[in-house]
Amino acid sequence: QVQLVESGGGLVQAGGSLRLSCAASGRTFSNYAVGWFRQAPGKEREFVSTISRSGDATYTANSLKGRFAISRDNDKNTVYLQMNSLKPEDTAVYSCAAGPTHTRLFDLYDYWGQGTQVTVSS
Repeated sequence: QVQLVESGGGLVQAGGSLRLSCAASGRTFSNYAVGWFRQAPGKEREFVSTISRSGDATYTANSLKGRFAISRDNDKNTVYLQMNSLKPEDTAVYSCAAGPTHTRLFDLYDYWGQGTQVTVSS
């Protein structure tokens, strides 16, 4: 089992930045790829970004490239999502997930955190 806890969400004005953290406990964190997903009210879950087990490969949704970046520190069992130039449409619950491979497909992840709310005001 892997337990994931997100933090770093909150209320920010448009144009601002936030850094989300996904802290893991349980099994060896470096054995898992991690992905970030988001879901806004009334909308489907959306892929945001993913990172490989070692951190040497990342993939971010095309619509978010240039503003969002994922990274990880396996010594701290933590994955980060840096979000810059935030827009009101980025408002959503952001969740991290761990699985065997870095992929945009949410159903290939085995463990999920509870999510953290990000609200961007105009």
